[in-house]
Amino acid sequence: MKAIRRFTVRPVLPEPLRPLSDLARNLRWSWHTETRELFQTVDPEGWQAAGGDPVRLLGAVSAARLAELAADRRFLRRLATVADDLDDYLHGRRWYQANSGGHHVAEGPHFPTAVAYFSPEFGVTAALPQYSGGLGILAGDHLKAASDLGVPLIGVGLLYRHGYFRQSLSRDGWQQEHYPVLDPNELPVSLLREADATPARVSLALPGGHSLLAHIWVARVGRVPLLMLDSDVEENGPGERDVTDRLYGGGSEHRLLQEMLLGIGGVRAVRAYCRLTDHPEPEVFHTNEGHAGFLGLERIRELGACGVDFDAALEAVRAGTVFTTHTPVAAGIDRFDRELVARHFGDRAELPGVPVEKVLSLGMETYPGGEPNLFNMAVMGMRLAQRANGVSRLHGAVSRRMFAGLWPGFDPAEVPITSVTNGVHAPTWVAPEVLRLGARQIGAGRAEDALSVGGSDRWDAVADVPDSEIWELRRSLREQLVLEVRARLRASWRQRGAGAAELGWIDGALDPDVLTIGFARRVPSYKRLTLMLRDRDRLMELLLHPTRPVQIVVAGKAHPADDSGKRLVRELVRFADDPRVRHRIVFLPDYGMAMAQKLYPGCDVWLNNPLRPLEACGTSGMKAALNGGLNLSVLDGWWDEWFEPDFGWAIPTADGSATDEDRRDELEAAALYGLIENQVAPRFYDRGSSGLPGRWIEMVRRTLTTLGPKVLAGRMVREYVERLYAPAAQAHRALDAATAQELAAWKARVRGAWSGVAVDHVEALDQSAPAAPAATAELGSTLALRVRVALGELQPDDVEVQAVAGRVDSDDAIRDARTFPLKPAGGPDLEGHWMYEGPLALERTGPFGYTVRILPAHRLIPAGADLGLVALPPESTGEDAGVLMR
Repeated sequence: MKAIRRFTVRPVLPEPLRPLSDLARNLRWSWHTETRELFQTVDPEGWQAAGGDPVRLLGAVSAARLAELAADRRFLRRLATVADDLDDYLHGRRWYQANSGGHHVAEGPHFPTAVAYFSPEFGVTAALPQYSGGLGILAGDHLKAASDLGVPLIGVGLLYRHGYFRQSLSRDGWQQEHYPVLDPNELPVSLLREADATPARVSLALPGGHSLLAHIWVARVGRVPLLMLDSDVEENGPGERDVTDRLYGGGSEHRLLQEMLLGIGGVRAVRAYCRLTDHPEPEVFHTNEGHAGFLGLERIRELGACGVDFDAALEAVRAGTVFTTHTPVAAGIDRFDRELVARHFGDRAELPGVPVEKVLSLGMETYPGGEPNLFNMAVMGMRLAQRANGVSRLHGAVSRRMFAGLWPGFDPAEVPITSVTNGVHAPTWVAPEVLRLGARQIGAGRAEDALSVGGSDRWDAVADVPDSEIWELRRSLREQLVLEVRARLRASWRQRGAGAAELGWIDGALDPDVLTIGFARRVPSYKRLTLMLRDRDRLMELLLHPTRPVQIVVAGKAHPADDSGKRLVRELVRFADDPRVRHRIVFLPDYGMAMAQKLYPGCDVWLNNPLRPLEACGTSGMKAALNGGLNLSVLDGWWDEWFEPDFGWAIPTADGSATDEDRRDELEAAALYGLIENQVAPRFYDRGSSGLPGRWIEMVRRTLTTLGPKVLAGRMVREYVERLYAPAAQAHRALDAATAQELAAWKARVRGAWSGVAVDHVEALDQSAPAAPAATAELGSTLALRVRVALGELQPDDVEVQAVAGRVDSDDAIRDARTFPLKPAGGPDLEGHWMYEGPLALERTGPFGYTVRILPAHRLIPAGADLGLVALPPESTGEDAGVLMR
């Protein structure tokens, strides 16, 4: 019998226990061991049944037990200590406050007063299931690290009433999806309310006179508020109520409405939150992937309502916006039909004063190779942000090539997209046993700081830990994983319809003394879940080796609409079901944060074998490394940047030699098997006179001490603050309405006059032999460049004339280019042309070349490529093409 109405009955805590409510409602408990241990003390069995969720625990604990705790002086002392620690954490001075001052008092604060961080998903804790994979986990780690550092950040997302799907398997191994029903009243969130206690709401106008209303739920992530918009509002129609039903669900229009609510509604939610709480208004808006790109349009509308025209408002918005792209895979970018976007923005009801043509121009793929009828959310993100970045050094290079069409005439290396390599929030992902190992060496406080703030000096203490302690720790973590796997495997087989009599073999699944390899991630085709199955006989030999066996734990979800991904899951599951190997390889369904927190510490090796260079970063291997796991990975994402032989192994790739995908997979699978058989397994099982694998332990130690500090989310957030947020805040402050109008007018004038800009003539004389230019020159000599240019209606103050020089390849393309500014020599000649001059120092030997170009220049643009305009000379020939250095 089903209930006709569902509601939540909240517990009434005795007065001495009231601090428990504050502790439960702040998600810092999810990464603070002492808080979790306190809640476990409340009711150990209830804690287990609640899945480690304090809100659920307090909702189920008996009144008698609460009364008992309220009279327990020892418990109350612990409670007071943990509550005081949270208060210190929330209000104490942290890294951001210690470093936010400008170089001079007159400059004001160097860092922004606040940052708004928008993402379609946030993986903060399994108790708040609003994530699907790496993007959400990264966003959650960003908030936590910002909180640890004291960054005044506001997170903005959506509250999905069904979250992302829960995964199970059919008897034959086919993925099945189940969507839980989430009641916000049972989640660690609270409703944002107006001064009169009514729920705060945002409203969006939709075509046909409809409206989309949303409530604002607030999750406390340490010091950081996370605002989550929820369209399940009674006044909404059925279609509008379902806008926030599922993460990444529905068709194109459904996704468009979600992204309009996230971007436009998200800005309005931030304004409401700041109005009601006196939180500082953000100076910088950070768009985590293109899903929230419409936030820029709302901010343009706000400025338009204050009398600023569109072009000036666009400049002001761009100055304070940071855009992060997370995928080198085109399928990972949302693209909408032009007519669909035009219909939702065409009547201007939602964004009055913002012409639909202007909206469309921001997202259309109007560049070579683009689809002119598609509206690209990442392209809009790039055009609305003055600063953009990829999430690893390699991904930054891939992104510069991927989006080079937005900056025609520039080499990919000069496309203004930088990179900030992702990091992971160590207090969330490091096993308590690993933390305690560090605490014994340097003290609990310094160990906690090492995980959250960073500092390689604190990590060096692990170098003094005896081999035996490190090895015992690794075995203990592996044993915990084995027990976890068996419990999950048994539950999965029961769901698949197996009876208890069929499952006796599970008691022998995996072995705590066998080399354990982990592989867990989403299952798009480019991540190659089944590469390990390429030669099944070879894999079986590795799994069943008589003296050096390996065992593999696999997990991952395919997107509900991705049948090809589901077929990969089924192929892996069927292999793992084989009675010959099922004790050595397992597939665990329903991969999520709770599983991952056991999986990363328990694996000796973390496997990653994507198609290079399609892995933007791949942070799962970072989490394994923080627990002493070694990486076995293709040189992609972060591993391409920080790989050293002390940290693991690089799987050779055939991306430069094998054009056939099948052949490439065959070669790379063979390389993977060879590494495991000839290097990884022997290193693990090779025991010295002490009975310990000394070389393996040394790799673990080096991973913890040297790689550990690099992969921290604290390092990542500090980079964002210093390299992107602070410059964006300064640019935002520099662009008041009048200055933004000036910049917009200058850009319009430059664009209109650019057709009259040209490089007419270039000549170069070797100053050591000035009689004539030569095809060779001596190292250390200097070329004197004289360049005649036409500027049309522009003036020298509007441009920069540069020499660009460097080594040249066989096609005369300049590599490792450096730029040398040239200066005007006098005024214009009788034809209105200008002469520019300057020295070009020849500091490298070998084939050397140069060219000359003209770029727009203005004090308020961050880079010469900002407008996407460049004037180059006609095709150079002969002596102008370059010189040979000797």
